[in-house]
Amino acid sequence: MNNRYDFIYLFDCKDGNPNGDPDAANAPRIDPQDMHGLVSDVCLKRKVRNYVLLKGGPRNDIFVQTKQPLNPRIAEACKEANLPDFKKGDGKWDTEKAKGRSQKDIRSIQSKMCDRYFDVRAFGGVLSIGPNAGQIRGPIQMTFSRSVDAILPLDVCITRVTDTDKEEGEMGRKNLIPYGLYRCHGFISANLAQETGFTAADLDLFWEALSMMFDHDRSASRGTMAPQALLVFEHSSILGNAPAHKLFERVRIAPKPGVGVARSFADYDLTVDGKPIDEVVQPGQSFAATETVKLLRKL
Repeated sequence: MNNRYDFIYLFDCKDGNPNGDPDAANAPRIDPQDMHGLVSDVCLKRKVRNYVLLKGGPRNDIFVQTKQPLNPRIAEACKEANLPDFKKGDGKWDTEKAKGRSQKDIRSIQSKMCDRYFDVRAFGGVLSIGPNAGQIRGPIQMTFSRSVDAILPLDVCITRVTDTDKEEGEMGRKNLIPYGLYRCHGFISANLAQETGFTAADLDLFWEALSMMFDHDRSASRGTMAPQALLVFEHSSILGNAPAHKLFERVRIAPKPGVGVARSFADYDLTVDGKPIDEVVQPGQSFAATETVKLLRKL
């Protein structure tokens, strides 16, 4: 990869909970000052990981998986690099020896990890646990997603006719929002991509995951979630040719005139430099956002 990328990802949620907060009884995450909804970056990364794992293919294993210990996977990379994993006879790790591992050896282990795991190549990871493979800074970084408008978290009551220990049915609760359109900003560093071995093919798979991942992550609690737009700024150099925030400011999303409360993506106007997106760029095409930056519409 020889180009820096910055992107805007729009997705929405209808009659569901896009990302519950375990510290708030799993209620939808919100900014308490303005009541705008939030979705964490790791929530989206989890969905990307799940899609890539389903897609499969060479070099597309996933390091961070549900209920899969991480240390044994680092130990496997140590063996592939012909280096000790510092596992003791009692099954625990000799942390003192692991901490003393040389940077040269750490880079060798990281190379094996990056070659095997898509999420390590893309997002990096803290591998300084167990056998110790240091830390990797990934080329893809994503912000918390924030809803375009304020959301209304609802705590609705549900009932069930079955019982557990009692004869009668029991009451339950469900957290949801009627509707929310979320905006996420992302950044892809060509420099870090070269360090981890993240390729153009990996980038295409990442775009594909953003387009398809919600269809393979359905849950009654999440309602209907769907990607709505992916706008990618492609710089003509490794370091980039314009500040990301200045590019992002050119893309505006606002409710259409006469819309009181938005309940679908069709209720919004998406514009670039004040012009409707469809007049500026079509899916698969591009236009010059600056002399050295192209805007690509992926969805």
